[in-house]
Amino acid sequence: SVSILIFNTSRQCFVVVKQFRPAVYMCEVERHHPQVFQNQDKESFPSLENPLPAVVGVTYELCAGIVDKPGLSLEEIACEEVLEECGYRVSIADLRRITSYRSGVGVTGSKQTLFYAEVNDQMRTSGGGGQPEEGELIEVVEIPLEESMKFAYDETFPKTMGVIFSFMWFHSNIAPKL
Repeated sequence: SVSILIFNTSRQCFVVVKQFRPAVYMCEVERHHPQVFQNQDKESFPSLENPLPAVVGVTYELCAGIVDKPGLSLEEIACEEVLEECGYRVSIADLRRITSYRSGVGVTGSKQTLFYAEVNDQMRTSGGGGQPEEGELIEVVEIPLEESMKFAYDETFPKTMGVIFSFMWFHSNIAPKL
């Protein structure tokens, strides 16, 4: 997969996405209602009397996507994801490769390549939001630069490690030059 740390220079903010993640939701169900998962066979799943609201399954994430188009480079896929999810048109020249690392090591062990892209308000061509026909329901969120490290460490905002790592990378490598 690819992920992209997006920084809007016009607004001095990071552009991230919020998405519902079923696995996160189910972890919260198990935490709040452990009895649901005890002694259950795989054919039946009991209804909850008081289901949790869907918001407990929402996480803040970097713009990202799977590498599933054989004819496209990682950079081309990253550009497509930025447009689809966040509404900014970026070119390959706008991307800076940060690093690759393993994600989902407990389940998939997949490799993810992280890119950095600076955008401005003039590069925004749509509201983003992903592709609903593919089951994506994405909310674009702006995190102001001056609040980004507080956000990174605030455990009340459920987020991926990629958000935390990339904000730290930005503060070490880009912010000193601003």
